Formats: sequence, C-alpha cells, structure tokens
Amino acid sequence: MPTRLFLYHTSEDPFAFPAGPGRLKLRLFVQGGQSLSCTVVHSDRYDSPGSELPQEMERVGSAGAYDIHEAVLRTGTGKCRYLFHIKNPAGEYMWYGERGISENRDQAGSFQYAYIHRPLGTILPSWSSEGIVYQIYPDSFNKGTLKGIADKIPYLQQLGVTAIYMTPIFESPSGHKYNTSDYYKVDPGFGTMEDLKGLVAEAHSHGIKVLLDAVFNHSGDTFFAFRDVLERGEASPYKDWFYIRSFPVCQTPAPNYETFAKAETTMPKLNMDHPAVADYMMEVAKYWVREAGIDGWRVDVANEVTPAFWPRFRRELKAEFPDLLLIGEIMHASGPWLRGDQFDGGMNYVLRDAVLEFFADQTAGPVRFMEQLLHQEALYNDQANSAMFQLLGSHDTLRFLTACKLGGRGWDHEATAVSRMKLAVFFQMTYIGLPMIYYGDEVGMEGATDPHCRKPMLWEAQDQNALLQDWYKLLIALRKKHEVLRKGDFRPWFTDEARNVLGYVRRTEQDKMGLIINNSPNRYQLELSNYRSDKNVLTDLVSGLTIRSAKQILVEIEPFGCLMLH
Repeated sequence: MPTRLFLYHTSEDPFAFPAGPGRLKLRLFVQGGQSLSCTVVHSDRYDSPGSELPQEMERVGSAGAYDIHEAVLRTGTGKCRYLFHIKNPAGEYMWYGERGISENRDQAGSFQYAYIHRPLGTILPSWSSEGIVYQIYPDSFNKGTLKGIADKIPYLQQLGVTAIYMTPIFESPSGHKYNTSDYYKVDPGFGTMEDLKGLVAEAHSHGIKVLLDAVFNHSGDTFFAFRDVLERGEASPYKDWFYIRSFPVCQTPAPNYETFAKAETTMPKLNMDHPAVADYMMEVAKYWVREAGIDGWRVDVANEVTPAFWPRFRRELKAEFPDLLLIGEIMHASGPWLRGDQFDGGMNYVLRDAVLEFFADQTAGPVRFMEQLLHQEALYNDQANSAMFQLLGSHDTLRFLTACKLGGRGWDHEATAVSRMKLAVFFQMTYIGLPMIYYGDEVGMEGATDPHCRKPMLWEAQDQNALLQDWYKLLIALRKKHEVLRKGDFRPWFTDEARNVLGYVRRTEQDKMGLIINNSPNRYQLELSNYRSDKNVLTDLVSGLTIRSAKQILVEIEPFGCLMLH
C-alpha cells in the first residue's frame, strides 16, 4: 500500500459527534482514486485491547481529492476507543489512529472519544425539520408595514411557507434598518409593538413561525450610547461600548472609530467583550421573545462578534425558550459557529455559490457540483446541516433568475433561464436543510445586487410568473408530504459529465427517493434496473406518471427536466 496515503480524522466535531443517545458518528477522509475500503474497530475505552468490534464504514462519495467514509457506532457506556483499518483492492492494509498511519496496529494508536455527553447543544427546535423559510424585506413586501405583511400571511400559507424571517424592523433612519437607533422600539415606518404582536399572532394561527434579525455587531450612529460618546467624548460612560481610536470622536472626513465593513460611518462597531454591552444585547434578545412571542433570531454578521458572546447567547435563550431557532449569518464556511454551543444553523451562502455555478452560470458540471455538496456537508455535523438556511438569494445578492439570464452557455442563457431556475428550486426543495425563499423569487422577480434585489413585491397577477409560482407550490407540497425529503440522508447516485446530468438519493431506514436533474438542452435516457430491487413500478411524483417494467425500467428526462422517483 502507498506509504504516502492521505487519511484524515480527528476525534472532534465534525469528524466525531453525537448522533443520538449512545450513538457516535465518525467521519473519515481518505485518499481519492484508490478504491479503499475502511473498517472501524471500536470498544469501550476501558475494555482490554483486542476486544474491539469491527464495523464496516460506508463510502459516502468523492469530494475531489478525497473520499468520505462514515459510520455510526453504538455504545452503551458513551466511552469510545477506536481506530481505522484501511485496505486496497490488492489486499494490502494499514492502520490509522491518533498516532498516524502504520502497518502495526499498536503503533497507530487509538482515537479516544472520552464520553458522549447528552447533546443539549445539538437538539433542534421541534418545528425546524418541517421548515420552509420565506425571507421578507419589510420595506418592500406589502405597504412597507407589519400590518401589510400580516395581510399576506394567507398567501404565504397557500405557498406552503412555515416560517418567515424578516430583516431588521427596529427603529433606524435607513431603509435597510441595519444601523439601529433603538433596539427596544419598532420603527414607526413599519408600525408599533402591537402591530408586531398582531403579525406574530396571525402567523401562528396559520402555522407559520416568525424570526427577527438581530444586529449585535454594530449599532447605528443614532443609538443612544454612541450619541452620548459623540456629545461627551472621553467623559461618556459609554466610551468603551465602542472601539474609539482617539478623542474627540470624528465622523468626517473619515471615522476615527471602528465600524461595520469599511468606514461605514453610521454603523459603529460594538464592543461585545464589554460586560455592559453584552448584558444589554442579551436583554434585547430576550425582550422580543417574551413580549412579541417570536420564534427565533437570525443574527447579522455573527462571525465578527466576539466568540465569547455566542455560547452565553445560546445558553440563556435556550434555557428560557428551548424551541427557539438561532441562525447565524456567516457568508463563508461556518463550522466553528455550528458545533452545538452557538447557533443551530447558518445562512448557507457557500452552497449558493455551488448552485450558481451549476445551474445559473453553468461554469461547473455535475461532478464538481456533487463534490462541492459532499465537501460542504462534511464540514458540519448532522444537526447543523439539517438547520442550514439553503438559499438561492437574499437581500444581499442578485436575484437568482437574473443570475440565470446573465449566465449560461452560449445562445441558451435567456431562453432557458426560467427552466434552469426551476431545476435549482427542484434541487433546493429536495436537498437537506431548510429551503429559504427570498420574497418574490416564486413569482419571477428579477434584479441585480442591492438595491435592485430589494424592489417592491410583485402582487399584480399580470406581473407574476404563474408557472414558476405553481412549481414552488408543487415542490413544497411534495417536500411536506414525504418525510424522506425533510429528514433523509443525502447520497450521490450518479453523474454524467458529458451530458450534464446527475442523480442523488434521499433515504431513511424506511424509505428511499431518487432525484434526477437534466441540466442540458437534450433529452436523457436512463436504465434503472438496479435502482430498487423491491419494486418494478416507480412513480415520478413531479408529473404523476407511473413507470412499469417486468425486468428493467427505462426513464426519459426532458431537456432541463427532472424526475422524483418513488
């Protein structure tokens, strides 16, 4: 066996993490292209050497240079010792443990997972697995008010939405409201506290949860504490609430204090390491749950806030409101924030990049797309993956339909834009995590980045794409009907790079569903004799067509078409 074989594992999340009572999930990266088989041998940490039980690992798929193998160990004591046995097709083998790779088992050593503690940090809200999230930019949705949003709750219910996330609604001089003036007051332009309570009550009566946007990385320059610093300078008791470089405080021609992004004068960065600031924001977070009955927080720029704050944030909120959903906005790989002690999930912009490449830009084929999916999924534990907001766009990005019209191969980019967006929505609604719809995407709204992606919602029927809207309704209904689409594992099925087609499977112990996407202008045929040995009749749930055969099943997928086989 090659002596320079690549293997990687560590007995820490996301390579080893609780998967339920007495269950430990292990993830191992092994060198790709070697057809390696992997077995994990394990026992109680205190059992004598040689008592370990072997368990074959499942090869999940390829993430490019490395393959991913997984196994779930069952342990009655929660104390686990294990190491890996790696074998190639020629029968050559090696051992891999915490001391590295060796042909000698003892020299490889063993990994230790000291104890599977009750995974309170990874218990998700009871309602989150059913989530279909709809993001609203309040200023542009309906009449620009909370009452206007409440009036459209029946529309959202008909669409199939189960949760809405609104960008900030607190008092602020801007349209976007990310420079907060008063964390305890609804912006008068949107309404009042009573209007918010009315919206939450209306949403709840239709089975819809409500999440608000928290901005704790920075305030507005009209926030009372910063105003005091502007007025009183170094004598202000709030001077340490911010990062002031010198006094007096200057805003022009450039701020002499830290801000959000690059010199955003109206957004002074908060010092969340200061106990008084942390206490203040902690009370803000509790206040709106207690008073308005909201169901969760999406936290802006969570990755720039001191890491010390988020465990407290989670601990105190979950202690009082265990069914609260906490989502962090991190626009890059967000593993460190998703280990169970901070956020339930994140805004998955990294997944969006892969979806853009494959469906909108068509600059990546199915092999790279599948590798990206597996790579990203392997960076998080299962609980975090199931709570990720899987978005195609947001208030910070260009509209997905616009991306489809700008991208694509040659002549077809305009003609097939809607078809390619439909495929992206099909993937979104059949993938793991929580699908998040940006308002108006379901009716074909277009627009480049801010401010064009924040245009008023299209409510007139003649302005809407009814076929796209019906597509959303159909896929959301299917996701709700079939538990395997909400809770099943994701596994690659096949990729056809030359024809730009891929297939994947969602599965539970009781059910299995095959999904095929033809991201090309050509018809595609596939023979399914080995898909399910227990069935010779399959139904495409999208079209409702039944496919039968005594010995083999041959399916045909339309250009830019898809199948949901069950």
